[in-house]
Amino acid sequence: MEGIIVNLSGGNSNPDCPPDLNPDSHPRLHSGPRLDVSGKRVLVTGGASGIGAAVAAFFVEAGAVVCASDLNAPVVAPAWTMLRGDVSSEADVERMSAEAIACMGGIDVLVNNAGVLEPGARTDRQALAVWQRTLDINLTGTWLMSRAVGAHMLARGGGAIVNIASIYGLGGGPGIGAYTASKAGVVMLTRSLACEWAQKGIRVNGVAPAIIRTPPLDAMTREGRLDVTSLERRTPMGRLGYPVEVAQAVAFLASDWASYVTGVTLPVDGGWTAFGADGDASRG
Repeated sequence: MEGIIVNLSGGNSNPDCPPDLNPDSHPRLHSGPRLDVSGKRVLVTGGASGIGAAVAAFFVEAGAVVCASDLNAPVVAPAWTMLRGDVSSEADVERMSAEAIACMGGIDVLVNNAGVLEPGARTDRQALAVWQRTLDINLTGTWLMSRAVGAHMLARGGGAIVNIASIYGLGGGPGIGAYTASKAGVVMLTRSLACEWAQKGIRVNGVAPAIIRTPPLDAMTREGRLDVTSLERRTPMGRLGYPVEVAQAVAFLASDWASYVTGVTLPVDGGWTAFGADGDASRG
């Protein structure tokens, strides 16, 4: 029995896109009504690289207007407006939000992607500074951005917020206590904001990616610091995800196709969270 993949952009210009998502290989992807995000004004945090850059690129290709923020400059000049700032700084958040509103004429969609995963350490050896920095960026940053942009959305009558959580916010892991706590907080913040703003026309959802193939991950693999094969075995689909696959989920939740969806955190994990046993999940 064949599966169906929905492609938003109608193209495969993203080099991080896996071959089986190439619409040229799947003619049926071109048929039927398209999920439309054209004309939406989108602000993406952490948009200089990785998942954030893939989300920004995906929205641009789908016809949206995009601003992205980051502390770091992008390696390659992007096709969207970049803003510099720190999501854990209240002053920076207020400034970036105002700049994005001025640049695009408003914000219809906020994607809270900025985050950090510090090198792992057991809790009894973890520095307080690492704990605090992780929560400041991953959780407080999401709250600050949601507060600032949410106020704008309330004034204009609605919008959509998509928070990037993690499968490690749905289940724990050794040596990453600060990260799991911060991402679990993002999951619960997503639910709380969804309840608070549902009748105001603002939908708030989350995406929980598994380990995604980004340049830092590929570098760790080449250096022998990460065993990708074991991760692939733990994944029922037998492979890791690509940034564009996270972007597709984000775009769906931001679109009118998800008009009756709020408060949900969607795992984008190849079945990782569905597989509750030890061993090789990819064997079926």
